[in-house]
Amino acid sequence: MTGTVVFDPLLPWMAIWVSLALGLVIIAFGAWRHLAGWWLRGLAVLSLVGAIANPSLQQEDRDTLADIVLAVVDETASQRLSDRAEQTEAALADLEAEVAALGADLRVTRLGDGEGDTGTALMGAVQQAMAEAPLGRLAGVFLITDGRAHDLGTEFNVPAPVHVLLTGRDGDWDRRLSVRNAPAFAILDEEVTLTLRVDDLGAAPDADLVPLEVAVDGGPPQVFQVRTGEDIDVPLVLPHGGMNVLQFTTPFADGELTDRNNTAIVQINGVRDRLRVLLVSGEPHPGERTWRNLLKSDASVDLVHFTILRPPEKQDGVPVSELSLISFPTRELFLEKIDDFDLIIFDRYKRRGILPSIYLDNVRQYVEDGGAVLIAAGPDFATADSLARSPLGTIIPAVPTARVIEEGFAPQITDIGARHPVTEGLERYAPAEGWGRWFRLVDVTQNSGDVVMSGLDDRPLLVLDRVGQGRLALMASDHAWLWDRGFEGGGPQLELLRRLAHWMMKEPELEEEALSATAEGQTMTVVRRTLGDTVGAVTITNPDGSEQVVPMTEVSPGRWEATVEGPEIGLYRLAQGEHDAVIALGPAAPREFIETIADATALSPLVDQRRGGIWSLSDGGADVRRVREGRPAAGRGWLGITPRQAYVTTDVRINPLVPAWAFLLLAGLLIVGAWLREGRR
Repeated sequence: MTGTVVFDPLLPWMAIWVSLALGLVIIAFGAWRHLAGWWLRGLAVLSLVGAIANPSLQQEDRDTLADIVLAVVDETASQRLSDRAEQTEAALADLEAEVAALGADLRVTRLGDGEGDTGTALMGAVQQAMAEAPLGRLAGVFLITDGRAHDLGTEFNVPAPVHVLLTGRDGDWDRRLSVRNAPAFAILDEEVTLTLRVDDLGAAPDADLVPLEVAVDGGPPQVFQVRTGEDIDVPLVLPHGGMNVLQFTTPFADGELTDRNNTAIVQINGVRDRLRVLLVSGEPHPGERTWRNLLKSDASVDLVHFTILRPPEKQDGVPVSELSLISFPTRELFLEKIDDFDLIIFDRYKRRGILPSIYLDNVRQYVEDGGAVLIAAGPDFATADSLARSPLGTIIPAVPTARVIEEGFAPQITDIGARHPVTEGLERYAPAEGWGRWFRLVDVTQNSGDVVMSGLDDRPLLVLDRVGQGRLALMASDHAWLWDRGFEGGGPQLELLRRLAHWMMKEPELEEEALSATAEGQTMTVVRRTLGDTVGAVTITNPDGSEQVVPMTEVSPGRWEATVEGPEIGLYRLAQGEHDAVIALGPAAPREFIETIADATALSPLVDQRRGGIWSLSDGGADVRRVREGRPAAGRGWLGITPRQAYVTTDVRINPLVPAWAFLLLAGLLIVGAWLREGRR
């Protein structure tokens, strides 16, 4: 209980001050005239003014409030390395005991990983904890952390000492792989240079050279020896068009904190500078112009068109030297520079002795070595001069029966074609009345490959096949140009030929057997393309090494999908049968793992400003003491909190200090005394 004197005036304070001033004037006049008893009158005036001011005694009953100490516990990903989690819990238990012994309350705020790659929002957690605590009772703030905070630009005032309880150990070390420079696009068959760096952090052992593994699209890695602490230029040539996933890894070394920053993923989109196409045409026909216009309309296509306008058997007496302006370089094209072409198209071509068998055999070898050939067959494909009866015929997926059907039919997508990415979904491009008809079909018998389109009576129309490392497509009709002309509504000739070219160029998005994944935030969509009827579950390996088995759901013919929520940022590995893939949710090395060695240097300005201290938990626990405001709050083996002496008032009582009648009696006695003294004089 406490008591203080307060005033509860009966009149406004202005009236009291005026009355006091008048009284003092009268007293001064009496003193100047040397009137006897002037001082008694002065005391009487003060008594009357005191009565009007009404002094009272205010008594309060107070309950003392305990001081509040805040503990912000960092539980982000970097705090789960080594034994930091155990260090944190032990430090928190010791802090609870020390604070309780001082009679203070400990309020704990736990900071976990935020959404995305935001890192450790330590200052935000401190602000939130302060907002929930009365600042008048705040005696100290303890941060249990590894010192890695990513929101240090936040400014705020902490009215109490701030201390850091630092996790980690002096012998900690870690190896980090980072990508310094990587392009988003690269031209195929041209060298692109990436810049990497391997750094050893902390108390790392001496190592002049460390292994670096480089893998493309999850394939077998190549191993190189590189130096640490230096920028490393890695020259690469992309193996295929589309997205190339490059994975760089330094193997986990004994003693390092984590391998979460030992891997970097770079995704580079491979684009072709120029698509080189060789078009070999037989006798002129309406479809030849369609092929030429289609290929010439694309500025990225370099077209070499070889057309046989005058067959050798034609005898009209024209000298050979006058048949052309220049000699056509057949030897150069089909022997010396055939590997420079990305695609060779035979449009209604038949053997006429212009291309010797050795040239066609070289085309066969070109396909087996990774090239691509498209055969648009006309009536000549069913004759004895057919390409099927040349050295190239050994790799053609269908052989002619010598029958040519000239009857109207609408091309159809087969069951396997509905699953194949070349023809899947082509129905969406059909007009309301359906695709226009074709009027010629070379009857062939399939002996390999996949029939993705059929003609009259389900006869093969478009057959796709893989030959060695290359690919070959056979179109058993030369009437695709009718779609281009819009006959009976036309059809998706442009889209079909675009997909055909991309499939033959081995674009990943058009692979019929593939496992891939796309990411949006922390959600990944796993896609499995197959020509089969069923697929097994996909095994996903999380960044921490744990595995989860995810069943697939068929969303369309040949396309199976699964949506998976990634539990954390990092690199995920997918496997299903013989297929595998990798995908990174966020960066392969999240922000939490860029700097893994515990260090409180960045927090020192905040700690020094509030006269706090930094204590390494590897040295054991620290004592907590009370210190006065403004004094250093840290010393050898101890950390301090500032008592706030806060309280809450439970009851207030106000009683007059002197009764009113006592003031009047005193004033009356003084006035009478002054009158008697003046009368005696």
